[in-house]
Amino acid sequence: MLEKLQGVEARYLELERRLSDPAFLADREAYAKAVREHADIGRIVGAFRAFRETETRLAEARALAEDGDPEIRALAREEVAALTARRGELEQELRRMLLPRDPNDEKNVILEIRAGTGGEEAALFAGDLFRMYSRYAEDRGWKVDVLSAHATGVGGFKEIIARLQGRGAYSLLKYESGIHRVQRVPITETQGRIHTSAVTVAVLPEADEVDVAIDPAELRIDVFRSGGPGGQSVNTTDSAVRVTHLPTGLVVICQDEKSQLKNKNKALKVLRSRLLDLKIQEQERRRAEERKSQVGTGDRSGRIRTYNFPQNRVTDHRIGLTLYRLESILEGAIQELIDALVVHFQAQALQHADAAPPA
Repeated sequence: MLEKLQGVEARYLELERRLSDPAFLADREAYAKAVREHADIGRIVGAFRAFRETETRLAEARALAEDGDPEIRALAREEVAALTARRGELEQELRRMLLPRDPNDEKNVILEIRAGTGGEEAALFAGDLFRMYSRYAEDRGWKVDVLSAHATGVGGFKEIIARLQGRGAYSLLKYESGIHRVQRVPITETQGRIHTSAVTVAVLPEADEVDVAIDPAELRIDVFRSGGPGGQSVNTTDSAVRVTHLPTGLVVICQDEKSQLKNKNKALKVLRSRLLDLKIQEQERRRAEERKSQVGTGDRSGRIRTYNFPQNRVTDHRIGLTLYRLESILEGAIQELIDALVVHFQAQALQHADAAPPA
């Protein structure tokens, strides 16, 4: 680790020299890139320098702990204990900072929510989850754009797909993929019995054209009339679009817009993100296995989180965290859950890094 940190600091100093050179300002693109890199690694360098200062102070305190004066020895030993703890904290922080960054973390998100086991009640809860994520996004100043929605008659969704546009959206929401289970008395239940339903959530990084190139020859595009609840345009024009990616068999349908072109563009945006997700799975077997176990088939097994209405409880089963404020969570107050998941998966990454053989 020390060698890596020294390399990062050397790079930081090199960037400082280049940024202070007036001639370097002429290349605006290179200058902007250097500024971003300088800022990114600046946090690591700051923590590394704090770590080295702590080690220096710790060595001095250990020397004083052998002093002939009992009072000095006592004070020095207290300082040794405090500095040893601080050194450990900084070391852990540096190890986390040196973990490889997910290149998709800064991307926007394609959020897909589908009703699973539970019929109409599952569709209603799919609507609850969409509202939860929408309000979380709005609180962060993100833009929410519905790309496709298959609504049910009582306010739920069989499926809803949306784009969440905001800095770092994927880094915060990527651990939300999986089966979300709800336990409550449905509005259609006359005898007060608690039902269990399931909804699947998939969080995909939005793909740019440079991320995934789609050959038009590999697409089959069908148009048809929109169906389901809607306004005057429903069933009057062939505006709905079905895009099939022939090599993978992926199918995306968009029918929310009156314009056939807008529906086609939205469908291609979703398709591109699904293809990027497949690409990520192929490159990272561990992520592929994780996704398979998280999303599953929409039944009651393989759940990642349970929302229990009678007990006002939300439990994330991956990290054993239970919070007794279900109402506020469904109103979008999910930051505590997200922070706990980030810490958990960072800790797992550190364990894998420690177990890996040295390069």
